[in-house]
Amino acid sequence: MDNVLRLALLLVLLAKVYPSSCAYDFEHCKNAVKQWASSSLHSNSKDGHILKDLLFFLHVPRTGGQTYFYCFLKKLYSSALECPRSYDNLRFDPRKPNCRLLATHDDYSIMSKLPREKASVVTILRNPIDRVFSAYEFSIEVAARFLVHSNLTSAQTSGHLHLKKGVISTLEIWPWKYLVPWMMEELFARRDARKRKGPPYAYGNDSYNMEEIVVPLHEFINDPVALDIVHNGATFQVAGLTNNSYIWEAHEVRHCVMTYQTLGKYVLDVAKRRLDDMLYVGLTEDHRESATMFANLVGAQVISQLVASIPGTETINYNKSEQDSLFSKARFGTSHDQGNNTLAVEAQSEHMAVEKLTEAYENCISKLRSSQSKRRINSLRSIAPANFTKEARRHVPEALLKQITLLNSLDIELYKYAQEIFKRQRQLMEQKLLNSATRERWQMMHGKNYIGSAREIPCFFMFMFIFTVLFICYYVNAKRRTSKLKI
Repeated sequence: MDNVLRLALLLVLLAKVYPSSCAYDFEHCKNAVKQWASSSLHSNSKDGHILKDLLFFLHVPRTGGQTYFYCFLKKLYSSALECPRSYDNLRFDPRKPNCRLLATHDDYSIMSKLPREKASVVTILRNPIDRVFSAYEFSIEVAARFLVHSNLTSAQTSGHLHLKKGVISTLEIWPWKYLVPWMMEELFARRDARKRKGPPYAYGNDSYNMEEIVVPLHEFINDPVALDIVHNGATFQVAGLTNNSYIWEAHEVRHCVMTYQTLGKYVLDVAKRRLDDMLYVGLTEDHRESATMFANLVGAQVISQLVASIPGTETINYNKSEQDSLFSKARFGTSHDQGNNTLAVEAQSEHMAVEKLTEAYENCISKLRSSQSKRRINSLRSIAPANFTKEARRHVPEALLKQITLLNSLDIELYKYAQEIFKRQRQLMEQKLLNSATRERWQMMHGKNYIGSAREIPCFFMFMFIFTVLFICYYVNAKRRTSKLKI
């Protein structure tokens, strides 16, 4: 016992004389994180509300970004103007001629490969708790599609087969290239275990805790893979610190922040500054208003920018039929210029163009959601009775929800900040629409659509002058008569 006591006292003494390895690690991490944050806290734009030459859509997973890509951006930009997509393992090639749109799950670090002064960034954020649920559900949904195979090996072999030319497999897209294979292994292992065990089965009624069929939610959120990729994923992605990052110090900084949570404030500050510099920040929960805002703040600028590249449209005023003709030309292209295959119309007809863009978006999203819903239903049939619904989420224990909240503290704060940005964007859009309406009224009064001709304007002012003089004379005479009556 004396020897044990001596050893304990010796260790205490050494701890006082020499810094501990943990203390050294913290100081090292603090310096590394602060140095990275200091080099990252710079503004990329003097006016973030003006669209530049290249639009980068930073697609945070499970925020509804796919609808924006297919139903907004693909309507605005032709394939000829789209940059090579880097969903498939960072294959972005900035040398492509006329590259104007980049949509990817890459993090903000890809800006180091772009002409920073010529690139605008847009993104969408979602309530972090809902995003964790969605990441869990989607990983299982995609993995469940492979249960049609007899075993895991067969499923893994077929993962990249039977794809159309140019189509990218979900298994190649970050972060699903990590999450889906993990879920595939778990689904097949559990299916094999059920076969060996045989009936009867007792699954319970909690879809998020059916261990015999799928990885329970409480295991998912505490797994090292989820801790590294899912939790605080939006903050790390906006900051440029995912495990998919382009910058060499990203792994060290992310590891330090995950080890010492107090250092997360530096990453959060960088992410907030990046949101401030973005052209547009949408919110998944405010879907309809976000879409309207995107069309007016981003879509209108894209339309004006692209139509300026169509020869002969810079200074011409078009009537209604000419506007429709130009709309068709811009949307479907011409025999001599297929590169400008966009929804753009003449810049002075911007309001009409935004209306058409919004209408096209509504039609597109309806079809896309219907297709996604059918695919989801078919996928989840193979893991019945597990079924992920809004109603099922309500039965998740409160303690588990609190744990998800704690694990995503940075994302919670970033989302609150995004909500403030969203309010400011709303005010900007309202002012823009007000200015547009004022301009249209002015053009109506003074342009070619004014009800009277320019020759009639002097006559109108002459009439108003004579009417005013007569009114003043009448008023003076009436006042004199009143004064005489009083005397």
